[in-house]
Amino acid sequence: MRGISHAVFLVVAHCDRLAWTETRRELQLVAHRSRRILDQENPSRWLCWSLALVTAANVLTKGLIGIAFPVLIIGGYLLLTGNLRHLLRMRLASTTAIFLAAAAPWHVLATIRNPAQGESKGFFWFYFINEQIYRYLNLRVPRDYDKVPFLIFWGLLLVWIFPWTFFMLSSLRQVPLNPRRWRERMDKETRAALLLAVWALAILVFFSFSTRQEYYVLPSLPALALLCGLWLNREEVSEPGSPLRRSGMRSSMAMLVLGVAAFVICLTIAAMSPPAPPNVDFGDLLKKAPAMYKLSMGHLFDLTMGAMSVFRVPLILTGVGFLAGTFFNWLFRKKGSPLRGNLAICVMMVVLFQAVHMALTVFSPVLGSKSLAIAIKKQYQPSDLIVVNGAYSVASSVNFYTGAQLHMLNGRFNDLWYGSLFPDSPQVFEDDASFAKLWAGPVRVFFVDINATGVEKLKTLPAPCYEVARSGEKRVYSNRPVP
Repeated sequence: MRGISHAVFLVVAHCDRLAWTETRRELQLVAHRSRRILDQENPSRWLCWSLALVTAANVLTKGLIGIAFPVLIIGGYLLLTGNLRHLLRMRLASTTAIFLAAAAPWHVLATIRNPAQGESKGFFWFYFINEQIYRYLNLRVPRDYDKVPFLIFWGLLLVWIFPWTFFMLSSLRQVPLNPRRWRERMDKETRAALLLAVWALAILVFFSFSTRQEYYVLPSLPALALLCGLWLNREEVSEPGSPLRRSGMRSSMAMLVLGVAAFVICLTIAAMSPPAPPNVDFGDLLKKAPAMYKLSMGHLFDLTMGAMSVFRVPLILTGVGFLAGTFFNWLFRKKGSPLRGNLAICVMMVVLFQAVHMALTVFSPVLGSKSLAIAIKKQYQPSDLIVVNGAYSVASSVNFYTGAQLHMLNGRFNDLWYGSLFPDSPQVFEDDASFAKLWAGPVRVFFVDINATGVEKLKTLPAPCYEVARSGEKRVYSNRPVP
């Protein structure tokens, strides 16, 4: 029995050794495959270094948000998916070195060459502290800006992505909302949808707590456009009668209702607006709404029914474009061709852009000062001076079209405030006393009054004033008779 037991033990031991040998080979094979997978997932040097260069270009053009957004988007996505350790594979040492080599020199040189002087605190304080950190915290000086309400900031997002608004809302359903799915293996399309959602949300949330303007949402629009494109592609390749096709039909129906409403409204306004008096200045047909100017398109609230008569052609083009585009989008989708429906929307966008361009051309005298600049240029001599009533920004187009340096009356604020504090800054900032001397002096002065508030000041001066040109409320006066 002892011999049999010994024999059985040897057989079992041999079998165990064979099993262990086979298991060890399988483990080695798995480890080898795992190393290959890890090597494939490691980003290439060129990819990491390209990311560093692009981020450096972001910082050079847009400041600290140029690095804040990539960190928030990439870091947020990796955090949600449980892959933060992937950052260690991105060759952090060489990537950081290349980023600093591209982004740091200009900032260092600007700081060295613009130290604190006189009332100025220096470039570093102005650029990093005041213009970026303080601006975000609503502490920037001078406080020459407004803050768009939170609901308007988010609500206008539906306008910026129009006419794809309804499809974009449908595309949000493809974003995985269950946190458990984020840690599981997702296909490429689902991972892309999650990354695009993180991209858009990171920017919107970031600016929600800042001194936001409505156009601050623009960096999120490419992500939303790609997210919508993913959904539109899925709709096109899906089977007729599928949930995606039904959702597309509902969106196209909602767009058709909106298109009919836009057609009726545009043609009604075009028909009911009274004709403008002959030879009237367009600016005289408007009603100022300065309370709305905190919005970048706040001047739209200046429009009156009398002013709308000037926009009859753009209004008709807009109404017809809305109706035709939304109708053919609905019709093609009903016939089972989402691609043709999307092309109909694209054609509608071209028509609407043309209508907007035509309207902007009519509105341009209110937004710019080209006509005033042309009137000045006809009489301007190198010895003359051009003085703007207020900040440079209100009449910057005068500088552009004349090529002459501008002086500012009580305009030491906005973007030129910081530079004006340096001792060697150009002496182009006038106060009431210095302007009175210029106006009464031997030099011809052109006074650009954008808001019709400076004429009262001119009446208090001993020297006479002569009107050179006008455009709505904008005026140009001179201390010399007009030829």
